[in-house]
Amino acid sequence: MTAFLDTSVVVRYLVGDPAALAARAAEIIDSGEPLQVTDVVLLETAHVLASFYNVPREVVVDHLIAFVQKADVSLFHLDKGLVLQALLMCRPSGRVSFGDAMIWAAARSAGSKVVYSLDERFPSAGLETHPGQRTP
Repeated sequence: MTAFLDTSVVVRYLVGDPAALAARAAEIIDSGEPLQVTDVVLLETAHVLASFYNVPREVVVDHLIAFVQKADVSLFHLDKGLVLQALLMCRPSGRVSFGDAMIWAAARSAGSKVVYSLDERFPSAGLETHPGQRTP
């Protein structure tokens, strides 16, 4: 059976604070048990790290990439390689939001050919542009 992780466990694991909760999070994540994470957890974790802990965007991306690459962590209905690509799109300038990156990864993971967006900053990597829509 695969267990799902909540944002609180991932955040405590990544920040190591408070010590008792961080130790419990590490015990869970490093147990070798198969674990699943949703795109919502990744998005919330990015938000908490950046807004509450003031972690620089590049470091948030690096932490999430390292976490996603853990052997026992899988992504619910998402292709791990596409999520890694999406996170890398967030790193350079902050132009691509974590939310848009997760939508991009979800669409690509589902094999969707179209993502409708009115946001000019929506990730365009590998996309064909049409008025009011983006095509992966």
